[in-house]
Amino acid sequence: MNRHEVAVTGLGVMAPHGDEPGALFEALLQARSAIQPVFPELPKPAAAATVAFDETRWFTKLQLAGVDRVSQLAVAAADLALRDANLPLADADLERVGVYAGCGMGGAAALEAAYRGNGRVSPLTIPAFMPNAPAAHVAMRNGVLGPVLTYSVACASSSVAIAEAAKAIQRGEVDIAIAGGSEALIVPGVVLAWQAMQTLATFQPGEAAGAVRPFASDRSGFALGEGAAFLVLESAERARNRGARSYATLAGWGLSSDATHLTKPDAPGQARALRQALRQAGLQPRDVGYCNAHGTATRIGDVVERNALAEVWGGDFDGLRVSSTKALHGHMLGAAGAIEALITVLALHRRQLPPNANCREIDPACRMNLVMQDDSAAPALEAAMSNSFAFGGTNSVLLFRRAG
Repeated sequence: MNRHEVAVTGLGVMAPHGDEPGALFEALLQARSAIQPVFPELPKPAAAATVAFDETRWFTKLQLAGVDRVSQLAVAAADLALRDANLPLADADLERVGVYAGCGMGGAAALEAAYRGNGRVSPLTIPAFMPNAPAAHVAMRNGVLGPVLTYSVACASSSVAIAEAAKAIQRGEVDIAIAGGSEALIVPGVVLAWQAMQTLATFQPGEAAGAVRPFASDRSGFALGEGAAFLVLESAERARNRGARSYATLAGWGLSSDATHLTKPDAPGQARALRQALRQAGLQPRDVGYCNAHGTATRIGDVVERNALAEVWGGDFDGLRVSSTKALHGHMLGAAGAIEALITVLALHRRQLPPNANCREIDPACRMNLVMQDDSAAPALEAAMSNSFAFGGTNSVLLFRRAG
């Protein structure tokens, strides 16, 4: 079978730092946090990173009926990605176009409204809530007639979606893939549920922006975020033929299962995904200069991820620069893999690395080459990867190379 090289030709984002990838990346370089207090009515302080989103740019009032925020964000980000790729789908064979979307929890706002409606429940609650609604709305908006698939794999959802889209491009099953994910779960009920798990960061009044401290000795957990991000993938040959800009190539991906525990991560499982991605890309660990870590700032998770990286990189571990951008944009669950893949692509394209923010003192158990704010230059960077390690034990790694 002829296997195609997979090019990233478009980037689209709806994030707490805005809807322009370059502006998002600049905010990360400056370590500007979008995390702020939410829902003061809750018993315990809560913080999250939310999107300032004007839905009227993409929807009329009539079109918004039964369209949850999670789908609105997806439609906007996918549209921006196609525009960035300079790819009007009117010129494409729409049966050879696919949508591959990750979504962890579906339309949380629709479900919250139903619970709090005092018996008045919208008849559109189910179609608004279903996790495949974002992908379906992206497909309907663009007339996509090929595969339209949703991957619901907790925090790895959109990373898995991008990997599956790349497989379809590589095998020649589709010509164009709109791949990414969306999540919009900043509602009181969801925040309360995460607080009950004791995984969310604690903070003092006025200190929400710095509450998430990946790999730091004083870390206490993550803050939720919302948003959407999509990449346009096509074969490198197709991109060259149409004169498209290629940000990077998606050279390898790894998928593995811990098969040990629903919520406790496992270093050997993560290491299997890392090795698989390296193998597929034909790279050695020393060839990869940057890792956008899953880095949720939980006590157990950060150590396990560090140990997995150390196991695979061995004597080359000190040469791998690492940061977790969740400290600044929050943990977007189903959309996390997509926005972090987008950030990783930009890091490679620009040869600049976003810092590991808020880490004043690194945990000795997390010792590694963390990116500092005043040390973002990476002039020799040729390959970079993004890790997504999910509840349920699914591990997904995306490995990108600079476009040649």
